[in-house]
Amino acid sequence: MNDPILRLTEKISNLTASQRKVADYIIKNPMEVAFLTVDQLAGLVGTSTTTIMRLTFNLNYSGYSEFQKELQELLRNQAAPHTRLEANLKDVPESDLWIRCVDRQISNINKTKEMISNDTLEKVLELITSSNRIYCTSAKSGLPVGQYLTFGLNRLLGNCELIIADQSDWVDLLLNLNSNDLVIATSFPRYARRIVDFVSQAKESGVKVITITDGYSSPLIKYSDIVLPCNSGSLAFHNSPIASMVVVDYLISSIAINYPDKTKVRLDKMNDVLTKINYHYNNN
Repeated sequence: MNDPILRLTEKISNLTASQRKVADYIIKNPMEVAFLTVDQLAGLVGTSTTTIMRLTFNLNYSGYSEFQKELQELLRNQAAPHTRLEANLKDVPESDLWIRCVDRQISNINKTKEMISNDTLEKVLELITSSNRIYCTSAKSGLPVGQYLTFGLNRLLGNCELIIADQSDWVDLLLNLNSNDLVIATSFPRYARRIVDFVSQAKESGVKVITITDGYSSPLIKYSDIVLPCNSGSLAFHNSPIASMVVVDYLISSIAINYPDKTKVRLDKMNDVLTKINYHYNNN
């Protein structure tokens, strides 16, 4: 059986803006879409049935019906984990804000896990470990993600810089970028224009771009070589970075564990320096 969600993610960069909007909705709501008519889906997304049909043709399906049939089959094969999760959360009191908040983040993490494949993560790791310089750029709610990733990559590789897109004067930096460099951009709605400006200009220099964002309707998608879609919903007004932080933590951990030839010497030297300057508090 072909995986229609995987097909969507693989071909997302070749779709039109309106088709990406449909694809983004399908990826985030596969169980709902599996039982919607094409007219219902068009109404929910705010597009035409023609756009949806063209999307399915681009995915090499004969039409929406064949696409939906494969989506239903995919969900049937994945039904058990979803059923267990729903059962675990079923009896949580609506009045308990703390529990509801935690459950929301668990849901965000699980949905993010479903949207990102191992193959995609392997490609991300290869780009990170083979790049000359790495620039993490973010702003507002995405800033904790960029800061954490910059710290982790710098500790391991020593070649990462944080660019706070809406505060930094990054124009001079653009002059030195080349195809051996990598930009990792994190942005959630409402998307910061300065991040889009920085990424678009960096792309013109041949830089590879990895984007951490909430979905495939993000304006950064058309400049991205690899997309890591992360659910960012919260119970309140804000975008939550929690699922993205889990993805970033995986990247840092995986590089440390799987690339010891690139990281061990640097980590040992760092530990020696911190020990010599008595950096850490000692209870003894």
